[in-house]
Formats: sequence, structure tokens, C-alpha cells
Amino acid sequence: MLVSSAPGSNPAARMRIWRALKASGAGALRDGVYVLPRSETASAVFEEQAQVVAAIGGSAQIVGFDSTGPAQEAELERLFDRSEDYAALFQKLDAFKVEFAKVNEIEARRQLAAVRREAAALAAIDYFPGAARLQTEQALADAEALSNRRFSPDEPHAAFGHVTLCDRAEFQGRTWATRRRLWVDRVASAWLIRRFIDPDAHFLWLEQPKGCPASALGFDFDGARFSHVGPRVTFEVLIASFALEGDEGLARLGALVHYLDVGGTPVPEAAGFTAILTGARAQAADDDALLTAMSTVLDSLYAGYGRPGRSGTSSTRSNENAVPGP
Repeated sequence: MLVSSAPGSNPAARMRIWRALKASGAGALRDGVYVLPRSETASAVFEEQAQVVAAIGGSAQIVGFDSTGPAQEAELERLFDRSEDYAALFQKLDAFKVEFAKVNEIEARRQLAAVRREAAALAAIDYFPGAARLQTEQALADAEALSNRRFSPDEPHAAFGHVTLCDRAEFQGRTWATRRRLWVDRVASAWLIRRFIDPDAHFLWLEQPKGCPASALGFDFDGARFSHVGPRVTFEVLIASFALEGDEGLARLGALVHYLDVGGTPVPEAAGFTAILTGARAQAADDDALLTAMSTVLDSLYAGYGRPGRSGTSSTRSNENAVPGP
């Protein structure tokens, strides 16, 4: 609990404090008295605002407490009910589906990215998630699947079996092929191939998967050498195939790509990455230019996510350690 009293002579500062506490998801018991479920994050939020209150000549105390019983616990939890917020997001997704056929790709991706940002922000302060959150996340996944079916057709189906470890030395200077008009999994996989697997890779962007030459290494389409296996998307399959799973930066990128491609656990950067990719795809003259533009973005994310000095250090292993194939 944060119990604070800020001087009325500084309304602008009082408003900043109120906005910060509202953004944190704090529940208001009364004016100047706020509560959050106990956590390190909650303590940090209240400590910061207590310092702000003190700086403008007010007073603030942070008090830890336990509820007196189930009745008070339920009353406190009601302060954090987000069902109306989720209902508003649900309505936006319904409106998106109604108007979907009338909008172009850039506008569709923009609308979905905006809803995804709102959903992620809401989930961050949803301390007692329930059915409303699950329903909204499913509705968002359905809307994204609808968008992908229209703008990124021929998405691969997950194959059964195991991922086989590959010797990187046997995959140098090769031609790699995937579907044109790159989207999340394909652009990230192409970046991964050139950055960690085959620096001299040459890429073919296929109009249709059936046009893949026999000599090329296909990725991210049904029947390709590297594509979805079980719960893994192509990016994750490539990571596993070339023994890169110990790289923290790639693991976090894998979580981002997985969420954007097939759903699952939300990733904070997802909406921003989608917005950047949508804009880059609208501006790029072709897929080569798009890969160049997005490689800079992926390099930056990788540098921020992990330890870039480890890049490529664990990528070469012989086939004697291979996991049995399907």
C-alpha cells in the first residue's frame, strides 16, 4: 500500500503521479491510497512515486500488509478487474474482422499491431487474469491468422518427427529458397541463415513453393528441407538444427518469431517488430531489399537480447551427435 499526501499547490505534479500509478495498474482505495499485489515491481513503482511525492514537499509511506480474510481478498481483487478493458479490445477485434475485406495489408497490419500493443500493455497490469484475457488473446490470434491467410498464403503445416543436427560445414555457399513477400518467420530465418549458418548464402524468393529447384535448400514451406516441426516454427527449427540453442539472444528472438507466427506467450516487442516489418515491406523494392532492411533490425534486437560476442561459436557440430531423424 502507498499512502501519500501531495500538496495541492502543484496540480501538474499530482497529475503526473496519478498517471504513473494508473499506468502501473495500481488500485485506488481512496485519494492518495493505492495498492498493488506484493512484488519487487510493485515495490519499485511505489518507491519511485514516493520519491516524487517527497520531492514536491509531500509525504508518503509504503506499507506491506496481508488481507484479513477471503472477503477482503475478494474486495481487493475487484480493484484489478480488467474485464471492461478486455471487452473494449474484443470490440476492436470484431470491428477489424467486419472491415477486414476492405482494407489493404498495411492498414490491416497497422490495426492489428495497435491492438497487440494494447493487449500486451493490459496483460502487464492484469494481476488476476481470467477468462476475459484468454478470450481476447484467442480473438487476437484468430484475427492474425485471418490476416496471414490473406497476405501470407501457403503458410507451412507443422510436420511430425524430430529435428536432426546438421554439420554447418556442409551448408556453406548454398542456395536457399523460400516463398516471396517475406514475413516474420521467413525474414528472421533468412537473417539467421546468413548471420549464423551460411554467410555466403544466396536466396531465391519463390512465387510458389513447387517452383523450388531441387538443388536449393528450401525453408518455411511444406516439403522444405527446413520448416515447422512439432511446436517449432522454422526459425526455431534452424536454431535446433545447427546447435544454436545455447545462444540467449537467439532464444529470445525465437520466442518473438514463434509468438508472431503461431501465437503463444506474448512478447513485448511483438507489436513494434510487426509495425517495422510492415513499413519495411511497403517500402522495399524487392525481398532482397527487405532482408537488408530487416537484418539491421534483427541485428539490433539480437544485440539487445543476448551476448553478441557469442555469435556463431556453437554452430558447428559433426553429424555423429545428430538426433535421430523422423
